[in-house]
Amino acid sequence: MTAWYEQSFGQDYLVVYKHRDMQGAKNEVQKMVNWLHLQSGAEIFDLCCGMGRHSLTLADYGYNVTGMDLSEVLLNEAIRLDTEGKVNWLRGDMRQIPLEKSFDAVVNLFTSFGYFTDEIENEKVIHEISRLLKADGRFIIDFLNPAYVGAHLVPHSQRVEAALDIEENRSIEDGYVRKRITIREEGHGDRHYLEQVRLYRLEDFKRMLATCDLVIDEVYGHYDGTHYVELESPRLIILGSKKGIDDHGNQ
Repeated sequence: MTAWYEQSFGQDYLVVYKHRDMQGAKNEVQKMVNWLHLQSGAEIFDLCCGMGRHSLTLADYGYNVTGMDLSEVLLNEAIRLDTEGKVNWLRGDMRQIPLEKSFDAVVNLFTSFGYFTDEIENEKVIHEISRLLKADGRFIIDFLNPAYVGAHLVPHSQRVEAALDIEENRSIEDGYVRKRITIREEGHGDRHYLEQVRLYRLEDFKRMLATCDLVIDEVYGHYDGTHYVELESPRLIILGSKKGIDDHGNQ
């Protein structure tokens, strides 16, 4: 059986999420740059880079950026947008990243975590972030805030984009937030997609990160820089670092 994340990040995804624009990415990256405190030329790995909005903007700041995603469709869109060849693009699985080099920072954005039903598989992603980081390297995990999602969930919405009727049904079930998407196009059969993310709380991240020598330095609730408040913040944005010796023996 094909996993949901192997089906949902195709051509229809580009339409469903067309409102995620470059300007929004620029605003978010501007804040991330201030948080990370990296020198020009630093190596940054964008884990689950999607169509590359943040990777490209980070490259504009003078960083050497590698963006990785599993979706060929999204990577092809990223390559199309990267008209100057500013970013190194890579296809791979976040649980087993096909790289041996170390990075000054790893970013994982737009709730690109918690995809797997087996918790061990999600924990592998944290291990990979740690493996790729240099000693004292920085990381950002931008995740949804489970408490906020539970309080503000919109169960149903429907809209039209590019002649596609898009219906979205959202629910919280068994520790996951799930979105079931139906796309109707005249002359074609209905297309159905599932998106689901495990609802990890800050305490869960603290536990997982601690097992990988990763330390939380700050927790923000929004890209405006406000600090995380469980019942109020729309996001759970974790800024942290790796302490000690990295997995390549460098201090």
